Amino acid sequence: MLNELAHLHKLCFPHKPWSVSDFADLKQSGCDIMASEHGFVVWRVVADQAEIITIGVHPDARGTGIASAMLTLVENDAKKRGATKIFLEVAENNAPARALYEHNGYVRIGTRPKYYDGTDAIVMEKNI
Repeated sequence: MLNELAHLHKLCFPHKPWSVSDFADLKQSGCDIMASEHGFVVWRVVADQAEIITIGVHPDARGTGIASAMLTLVENDAKKRGATKIFLEVAENNAPARALYEHNGYVRIGTRPKYYDGTDAIVMEKNI
C-alpha cells in the first residue's frame, strides 16, 4: 500500500514527493491514512484536536468531489474520537486548495511566514 501511496503523492505533488519511508514514519507516529487510487489523506487526532497533515487527489480526478468527501470522512472520524476542532496548513499561493477548504467550512486563523520553501502557510481551522 505504501508504494502505491508514494506513487500517488508524486503524481499529486511532483515538485516535492514523499517517499515510502515518509509515509511509514507518519503511520508509525500515530497518523491515520486513508487512500484509494484517486486520492489520499493523512491526519491525526490528539486529545480534542485533529490535524490534516496532507491531502491529495490524482490530477485526473480533481474537481470530482473526492477531496470534499475525504474531508468529511476525516472530520467524522475525528469527531467520533473526541476532537472538537480540526486544523490544517495550506500554501498561500495554492488557490485551489484554499478554495476547497473555505468551501468546506475552514477559516483562516493565522499565518506561518515562509513555511513552504519561502511561501507563507495559511493556518485554517474548523469546529467539528
